[in-house]
Amino acid sequence: MASAPASTTAPTSAPGPEKTSKKASKAASTPAPAPEPFTDPTNPGEKKVLQSFEHAHFSAYNPGAVESSWYQWWEKSGFFQPRPGPTDSRFVVPLPPPNVTGALHCGHALANTIQDSLVRWNRMRGITTLWVPGCDHAGISTQSVVEKMLWKKESKTRIELGRDAFTKLVWNWKDEYHQRINNAQRLMGGSMDWSREAFTMDENCTRATMEAFCRLHDEGLIYRSDRLVNWCTNLQTALSSLEVENKDIPGRTLLDVPGYERKVAFGEMTYFKYPIEGTDLFVEVATTRPETMLGDSGIAVHPDDKRHTHLVGKYARHPFTNRLLKIVADSYVDPELGTGAVKLTPAHDYNDYQLGKRHGLEFINILNGDGTMNENAGPSFQGQKRFDCRYQVVEELTKLGLFVKKESHAMTIPLCEKTRDVIEPLMKQQWWVKMADMASDALKVVEEGKVKIAPESAAKSYQRWLSGINDWCISRQLWWGHRIPAYRVVFEGEETLEENDKSHWIVGRTPDEAQAKAASAFPGKKFRLEQDPDCLDTWFSSGLWPMATLGWPNETPDFKNFFPTSLLETGWDILFFWVARMIMLSVKLTGSVPFSEVYCHSLIRDSEGRKMSKSLGNVIDPLDIINGIDLEALHAKLRVGNLKETEIARATKYQKTAFPSGIPECGADALRFTLLSYTTGGGDISFDIKVMAAYRRFCNKIWQASKYIMGRLPEDFKPATNLDVANLSTPEKWILHCMNSAVRDLNGALEAREFSKATQVAYRFFYDQLCDVFIEHSKSLLTEGTKSEQDSVQQTLYRALDVALRLLHPFMPFITEELWQRLPRAEYEGSTSSPASIMLSPYPVAYDSLYFPAEAESYELNLQCTRALRSLAAEYNIKTGGTAFIKATNAASNASITSQIASIKTLCGKVLSDLSLLGPEDASPAGCAVFVVTNNIIVLLSVADVIPDVDAAIKKVQGKLQKKQVMVKKQQDLINREGFEKSSEVVRAAEKEKLEEANTAVNNYERTIEEFEKLKLKA
Repeated sequence: MASAPASTTAPTSAPGPEKTSKKASKAASTPAPAPEPFTDPTNPGEKKVLQSFEHAHFSAYNPGAVESSWYQWWEKSGFFQPRPGPTDSRFVVPLPPPNVTGALHCGHALANTIQDSLVRWNRMRGITTLWVPGCDHAGISTQSVVEKMLWKKESKTRIELGRDAFTKLVWNWKDEYHQRINNAQRLMGGSMDWSREAFTMDENCTRATMEAFCRLHDEGLIYRSDRLVNWCTNLQTALSSLEVENKDIPGRTLLDVPGYERKVAFGEMTYFKYPIEGTDLFVEVATTRPETMLGDSGIAVHPDDKRHTHLVGKYARHPFTNRLLKIVADSYVDPELGTGAVKLTPAHDYNDYQLGKRHGLEFINILNGDGTMNENAGPSFQGQKRFDCRYQVVEELTKLGLFVKKESHAMTIPLCEKTRDVIEPLMKQQWWVKMADMASDALKVVEEGKVKIAPESAAKSYQRWLSGINDWCISRQLWWGHRIPAYRVVFEGEETLEENDKSHWIVGRTPDEAQAKAASAFPGKKFRLEQDPDCLDTWFSSGLWPMATLGWPNETPDFKNFFPTSLLETGWDILFFWVARMIMLSVKLTGSVPFSEVYCHSLIRDSEGRKMSKSLGNVIDPLDIINGIDLEALHAKLRVGNLKETEIARATKYQKTAFPSGIPECGADALRFTLLSYTTGGGDISFDIKVMAAYRRFCNKIWQASKYIMGRLPEDFKPATNLDVANLSTPEKWILHCMNSAVRDLNGALEAREFSKATQVAYRFFYDQLCDVFIEHSKSLLTEGTKSEQDSVQQTLYRALDVALRLLHPFMPFITEELWQRLPRAEYEGSTSSPASIMLSPYPVAYDSLYFPAEAESYELNLQCTRALRSLAAEYNIKTGGTAFIKATNAASNASITSQIASIKTLCGKVLSDLSLLGPEDASPAGCAVFVVTNNIIVLLSVADVIPDVDAAIKKVQGKLQKKQVMVKKQQDLINREGFEKSSEVVRAAEKEKLEEANTAVNNYERTIEEFEKLKLKA
């Protein structure tokens, strides 16, 4: 029998409920000619016209045919909009807005599936639900993508095009990809309320952004300061420290840097000397960035370093700029590092910045925004690229006899996450947000339980980051985004003056408000206002998402009814970028948390465990999984973009390995179910397309089983509102007990956000219990049973299928709607009419009246014996006509199994021709393979006729025994290993099950060897 898949595995096959012969099965594996593309006769937005199961596209599961039209009908019918429920409870989810930089990827598909499953589940529970969709303008990313496209198509920069024309180009890009994203989300089945769709630069989100900036500025939390920022010379903008990736290298390493044809050397310590003014002495310093010496304004030594105490207070002379460098003593200096003397470049190094402040050194900026050297670097170097200048500086130092040596040196290189450019610390006048108090409040609401963050690892990361937070630079030198609502006051006669520390700034929600504020602040003076050309960091406006999408700062009905929201589901990788900032801004601006729960899903990696990246060619478009795509088309997609030829070659090679035949059409339901089956709340997900194909077969199993059940219901069938449980047979009580247990466990799993467990429960009930057991059992009753027995089993089959489809609907919305609509209509408890859609039907709940523990235990014993006999028959290749025995070692066991013998034989099918029950006093027949079912019941299969060489048979079983004994030891070591208890519940359960199975096998093989030894003695 099939078993429920673990979190990283799936069934390898899923035959329909009708058993087929090997010949038929082999024939079925040969693909039939594909029918003509399905043409849906339904008018767009109208309820789908159901085709019969005999139709070419519906005789077997066809995801394209099944998933057509339902979504348009759901949306047009308003089913996604909040509907009043029987209670005041609300479930509100703000969709993490995808960036309009391009198409969706599997990470989006995972997030959307988790959210939609919870939304659909709560909607079916009668809770008022709202899922607010939208997109993010993604300032840096979108501008960068469009700039690359502009250069590729027209060989123009944004500067050449101009700000107005360029932003118009970006808006056109946004409109195209926004629509693509929305269409993809519809194809994936996301039940968002599209009437409330938002965009971070729409009218209300823009109003909220301006309001937030002005309020925080008025309270003194936003300020302007000339400080070091992380500068990307490729994008020519400041970045948050969160947008900088620190790359560790062990020593000399050549790296690609944007804008340079040849690789640049990093990880080298360059030693050189400065002459001491007025003496013939020198001081030796060391640096990994020799080009920055052009901005040096001091040298620091440790006050207790006797090698350098005689130099403190003196000056060194700069060999290229003739500048004097003050030598200072500071305990910050590590006398053991380098030469013990540290060159100071306060305008280009974070540590030097602090030392420069402390000792009153000059801050000399030597870089232009594009990474070239400016006039402060001196005429010999002005205009050079920074890393070209690096080599030139060393050359000139060598000519002057000041160069000492170079050594390989481990170091950390800050890289721009977007461009892989090397980040430069640079002095810039920027807008900053004070974070200390807001971070403290954001920590407090989590500590008090007002916001719950899961998994625990994410909560700890959140606490660690907020505890050491720095002020947030929110200025970005971009053209795409919310332009900062701050205006510099330029007085008459001062038009030519650059901004300085004494410049006056006015902040206003609109230009008119700023003008009025300036007139009030400077009465009688003539001036003009010059708006800051910079835009706000994208995460500033995104940080307002849950409140802005519901109408804040206005007291709209949506804001009153649906804020704060319920759940924020996102990836842990943007916990700090986004989640923490949403909590800080919401608590500060509304006095409330933005949501009560944060669930961080895992990151999706490829089948080899690598992070998905366009340059690796391992990014999977969910639409390619839904619709299918051949290998050549996958290769062709690599050439649409900005990949280098070497990257395309590497990506093509990976695609050939991972998708040798392309990606088969799987449909949205299989995609969703697979992603949820991976989601354990633990580590990252290694995504394998083979698992997807297996769950596609599960969809076919659902289809064929439903088709079978509906085909066994009479035309005039009327579902019973309440089953007559008193007259149900033991198998019927068993399946209803299994159904009720699945309902209880699945609701519990969703409540606990255990998505993998939820899929396992649903899979096990539908596949293992309903299909593999009860449908098989029902066949003889439906053909040979009395009218009363037939009526009863039809009602039971209907109830089990109806509940199964409703259980599966949050995960698989399309196939469940298609099949549920084909079922005879039922009125559910507490309802006077049948709902129009499965998504509006009640989610199943467990009933005490449908628990039958005694009958279930009895029938489980039946199934255990059946599985044992099938297992033995398979092991000894007995396909038909086998002889078997069930031996009960005490009277109670004998009584419990007596009534099950006929059913066991039926479930074993043609494998057995004879099955006998042995009592406690009966001797076991010789020549039997043994399977221990319980302590008191064993099954025996006569195998003497198929093992002519007893010694060889014993040797073979001993070999199997030894392997299982090794496995037992391995599993015991694993389970007893320190840290195992910290594994996810799914992993712990799976490993313990492996141990139990191995122990059972050891017992079986030991007993079988005993029986074979008896056969040997008898001979």
